[in-house]
Amino acid sequence: MKTLVAFFEIPAIDFDRAIKFYENLLRVKLTRMDCEYEKMAFFPEENGLCPGAISWAAENSFLPSENGVLISLNVDNMEKAVQFIKEDGCKILIPKTKIEADYRGYFAVFIDCEGNRVGLYSDK
Repeated sequence: MKTLVAFFEIPAIDFDRAIKFYENLLRVKLTRMDCEYEKMAFFPEENGLCPGAISWAAENSFLPSENGVLISLNVDNMEKAVQFIKEDGCKILIPKTKIEADYRGYFAVFIDCEGNRVGLYSDK
């Protein structure tokens, strides 16, 4: 089956702060690209494709929002991720919650360092 999400962009006002936050949260290294009016920091490739990026633009075309599209990021350890989010001063909207029915895994939702509503997913 084809992956339904082609690419995601997480808006940032403070580009460097957002990069540091997501690198620490997910324990990954983002690849920066500075263009004339836009900056992007790409998440590591998965199966040969980049899944998404943190985006900043001079004209404020990438503005964080608590009410925009919700993306969920995979984490290995939900408890450690939630603890990091709290220690970084960000807000947990929905704590670690078991996904109902027979579906496996857990989810959580938080407000990131830029004001975006973001989800987490973990098998454990």
